[in-house]
Amino acid sequence: MTQQLNVKNLVVDLQTEVGMARAVDALNITLNQGQTFALVGESGCGKSMTALSLLRLLPDNAVIQSGQVQLSDVDVFQLSENQMRTIRGRRISIIFQEPSTSLNPVMTVGDQILEVIFQHTDLKAEQAHARAVEWLTKVGLPEPERRMGSYPFEMSGGQLQRVMIAIALAAEPDLLIADEPTTALDVTIQAQILDLLKSLQRERVMAMLLITHDLAVVSGMADQVALMYAGQIVEVASAADFFVRPSHPYAKLLLQALPGEDLRGRQLAAIQGTVPPLTQAFKGCRFAPRCPYRADTCVEKTVGMTALTEAHHVRCVRLHDASLQSVSLPPLLERANALSTDHSTLLSVKDLSVTYSMGGGILGGKKTFQAVKKVSFDIQKGQTLALVGESGCGKTTIGKALLQLLTPQTQIGGQAFLNGQDLFTLKGQALQESRRQLQIIFQNPFGSLNPRMRVLEILEEGMKSLHPEWSSDQRRDDLKALMDQVGLRADALDRYPHEFSGGQRQRIAIARALAVKPSLIVCDEPTSALDVSVQAQILNLLRELQDSLGVSYLFVTHNIGVVAYLADKVAVMNAGEIVEMGDASQILNNPQDAYTKTLLSAVPKLNQALA
Repeated sequence: MTQQLNVKNLVVDLQTEVGMARAVDALNITLNQGQTFALVGESGCGKSMTALSLLRLLPDNAVIQSGQVQLSDVDVFQLSENQMRTIRGRRISIIFQEPSTSLNPVMTVGDQILEVIFQHTDLKAEQAHARAVEWLTKVGLPEPERRMGSYPFEMSGGQLQRVMIAIALAAEPDLLIADEPTTALDVTIQAQILDLLKSLQRERVMAMLLITHDLAVVSGMADQVALMYAGQIVEVASAADFFVRPSHPYAKLLLQALPGEDLRGRQLAAIQGTVPPLTQAFKGCRFAPRCPYRADTCVEKTVGMTALTEAHHVRCVRLHDASLQSVSLPPLLERANALSTDHSTLLSVKDLSVTYSMGGGILGGKKTFQAVKKVSFDIQKGQTLALVGESGCGKTTIGKALLQLLTPQTQIGGQAFLNGQDLFTLKGQALQESRRQLQIIFQNPFGSLNPRMRVLEILEEGMKSLHPEWSSDQRRDDLKALMDQVGLRADALDRYPHEFSGGQRQRIAIARALAVKPSLIVCDEPTSALDVSVQAQILNLLRELQDSLGVSYLFVTHNIGVVAYLADKVAVMNAGEIVEMGDASQILNNPQDAYTKTLLSAVPKLNQALA
């Protein structure tokens, strides 16, 4: 098999406010033609920085200290910037993690695809236009000819992701880097995108570097897997070996942290502690402070890669230690008994309808769109109702309606009783006081956190407003404990949102909702951007709070594994209506509605031949 990419001893440093961080440390990977190589690991471990290094698109505060990137016959690091422009898009292309910020908002979709075609092919005018339409057709975008004239803001997240794939593949590259290509997409759209990537890869015998934290996606897509931790690769193996015989303690814990119905009522195997700061000088194993197998030698001895087989290598000094083989992972803990057995109704929603008004322009006559149509459900104290369905079905609109966070032009019908009080009748001080009991975790933490406030100020804002009786010392002590609960160091309180990764910002958003100790939290995709180990910490935390405080959740998500683990009841939405509702096990194991069956069939699962 032809070797497509060979990375040797890649070292990347990143200048931060607290010093120089080694974002990528002596990384080695080999990727063959037609092969999918998955790079997995926690936020901030160096995955995306590795991808940007291959394209030489690093931010201004990053520098490649050493290493070699050989793309077939080309040494990428020896090329001039002008020569690199012929490589990007043509030899190596990338699907960025967030298409809405990667596409030019003032250029049409067609012009952005044509830009690539004109740059890297000899096609002109009509031929280039035909090629662009062909790619929009290949990626499954409806009405491709019409969409050539559309702007990014006119399209959904799934459609934008398809446009990104079309742009990335328009010049038919040898290597495609897919950086979290399905993060935050519905399972049905995710399945379509992954099937599309697989079929295009087979058709073109293209190499693909897949960066993701979704292990189920990895098991269905990858030929090879490399697991990163704190800037280093700690295990590399074939996908079959990795899922059958994970050998690094970090890999074993990750696979035990995946939520599912079989773990209901038990704590997930969350990895204790946090990823160490990359500004420090490391000695010994970087995972040692969090490792249940840790021994003195782990901290003292330099850790290199050890070969289990020719293709399976692990960075662990105790890999062949006989005593290690007899050590099992910490047992999964049973849930604590809930302090409260009161499961009376906390929230009762009756015939909720939400209608958006859209301006009618110079001719007047406003248009309306009914996003939610006579939806009714109850949530009991200390229980979780999961709201599932595709983007645009009305899930998030319901959550925002309950908190009265919709625009004044939006009409809300029906009733929502929280502890017997109709939320839709509240105004002013009464509305503010209701938010002591009802909070929300927004889906996009970067957009919902004030960039000019430190984390301490962000978290204290709600506490000061809704609980003025709490002293500053009490607030500070509560927040330090909360930082530890959501898997962040206490020094995070003195930093700004832009200094954190996406997963870390999501933890801050969760901490903000928890800080005022509400009785009901609307969780709008709160774990969609989180690594599985951090997700396990958050799910355990939500469970613990539910058991000890009796807090309830309206959980909006497309992660069916999370639903199976956390939810007591499930409501499935389609086009603004609830099409099926019942106990979680009943809905997930014996769905009756055709739409529910389609939705569940699209959920990626760990390959049973592997796991």
